[in-house]
Amino acid sequence: MNKRALLIIQIVIGLAVAIGLVRLMDSRKIDLQSQFAEDPLYVKPATARRMSLAFNGLAADWYWMRSLQYVGGKIVAFEDTHEGSVNFGSLADLDLRLLPSILRVSTTLDPQFLAPYEYGAMILPELNSDYAIALLESGVAENPSEWRLYQHLGYVYWQRHEYQKASDVYATGGKIPGAPPWMAALSARMKAEGGSRDAARETYRHLYDSSTDQTVKDMVTKQLMRIDSLDQIEAIRKLLVSFREKNGRCVSSWTEINIELRSTGFKIDSMTNAPLDPSDTPYRLTEKGCNVDLSQYTGVPRR
Repeated sequence: MNKRALLIIQIVIGLAVAIGLVRLMDSRKIDLQSQFAEDPLYVKPATARRMSLAFNGLAADWYWMRSLQYVGGKIVAFEDTHEGSVNFGSLADLDLRLLPSILRVSTTLDPQFLAPYEYGAMILPELNSDYAIALLESGVAENPSEWRLYQHLGYVYWQRHEYQKASDVYATGGKIPGAPPWMAALSARMKAEGGSRDAARETYRHLYDSSTDQTVKDMVTKQLMRIDSLDQIEAIRKLLVSFREKNGRCVSSWTEINIELRSTGFKIDSMTNAPLDPSDTPYRLTEKGCNVDLSQYTGVPRR
């Protein structure tokens, strides 16, 4: 009986201690998450590779997951302290200072793991495109037969408006066995009209089709929406200018050019007669009806 009583007492004490620790950890949860999010990587990529021994692939996956958690945590923190959602066209607002290091550790541990290269190609240019180029060039060196890495490297150069370099990279990647014919076609387009919206639209569509990462696909979809909105805004401005030239004044409401908008192919909001942007949010008139802009509630990134 004494042994049973002693055992029960030990169990009760253990439970009490466990409950106390859980409460303490919950009270410090936010501070710990914040500290973890900004902790520097004390282990260099090469050292991490030696320490992981035969488990390089598993360790690379862990760092890859950490990179996703890091960005996700930043997005949640941003949305908790700002109105609206994160604009995926301006991720520099998230202060992702550790992301290049985390991705580099993952690719050093497993140089044939393509997902971190692809993710870096989309995210890192928002921080510093040099980071993205360094990451992708290391990927090309380790995986010279992977045409997708050339595609992503060409994409970064295209973003930097270095169209000749983008053309050269696409041309090189297009010669790899198994590369799709459009790689060579993009090379020619970069030379001819690298800065055009049509070239941008084609670049993003190929990125979307060739990617297996849903996060990348979502970001590309946002950029395609932005390009479509630029075309739409340009068309609306032409209608506003035409109205002003005919009537000597700017429009007082969307109703005055409703017929023209419909004939141009715009989707129209049934309540306001305003044309809808690619996120199905009504555009807004500015400058007393002389100009147009995206709504503050739009899902279309501004850059």
